[in-house]
Amino acid sequence: MTTLLLLVVGLLLSAYFSGTETGLYRVSRIRLLLDALGGDWIARGLLWLTNNPTLFIATTLIGNNTANCLVSLGIVLATKQIFGFESAMSQLIAPVICAPIIFVYGELLPKSLYYLAPNRLLRRGTPLLFGFGIFFAPLTAMLWMFGQLLRKLLGESPEQVRLMLARKELASVLEEGHHAGILRPAQRDLAQGLFSVAHRSVIESAVPATRLVSVHRGASKSEVFRLARRLKMSVIPVKSESPPGGIVGYVRLVDLKLGGNQPVDEVRPMLEIRASQTHIDALIQMQNSRESLAQVVDDGGNTVGLLNNHQLIEALFRGV
Repeated sequence: MTTLLLLVVGLLLSAYFSGTETGLYRVSRIRLLLDALGGDWIARGLLWLTNNPTLFIATTLIGNNTANCLVSLGIVLATKQIFGFESAMSQLIAPVICAPIIFVYGELLPKSLYYLAPNRLLRRGTPLLFGFGIFFAPLTAMLWMFGQLLRKLLGESPEQVRLMLARKELASVLEEGHHAGILRPAQRDLAQGLFSVAHRSVIESAVPATRLVSVHRGASKSEVFRLARRLKMSVIPVKSESPPGGIVGYVRLVDLKLGGNQPVDEVRPMLEIRASQTHIDALIQMQNSRESLAQVVDDGGNTVGLLNNHQLIEALFRGV
């Protein structure tokens, strides 16, 4: 009876922890957030687990290993009762017979069920999960400290992982909205591009300072137009005539066309954007300032690149 109890309990625990792990990766975080705002304490608990993946993974890891140990002990005791330890053949046959059963009912079936209905099954099993979390707390704390050590060594933080998972989930929601007819293709592409580039630094979109092409202040209009045609640009950076020849602003071809034949003298001010800013922050700042060009500067105020407003907008539709 004890042997059968060990096998059943171990198999049930294996199924529970395997399914719960799949379910928490599968569950909709947007739905959890809405339910949590509505006062649902189970949704709040699940949302807290998604925001603390290290503790959740440690709990399921300990639970799965505990279940595997119980199943292994049950198989050993059952083999002893039926065949005895003297039979070497039985020690080989028993794991071969039990392995498919454990894999199907302890791993494959629960993972499939939680994959298909993560919200419903997780809600029913959340109190039990928190109970195991308290019970395994000492071991979980040790694994958490080990995870923190690895994070410092490898430089990968849970926040980065959460952001990556959130972006994937939002992309999935947008795709479902498109299939349901809520979003048009252009709206879906724009939203996906926004999520794709939102976290990127402006350095990735800027033209490096070593590749900047510009004209000197006082240059003729014909020189500016030739350069613009060659580069296929509607705005051209302008450098000062005196050394060291730093960027002082830019000119728009439409302003030169309407301004007569005078040389390039009056320029539009060049907006400065910090190198630490993100793609979206830079785009919002340029749109609010109504400027087409901006220079990216480092902490020392040195120009490290140039940003074009149109290129930032195009990146939203390309997602690159």
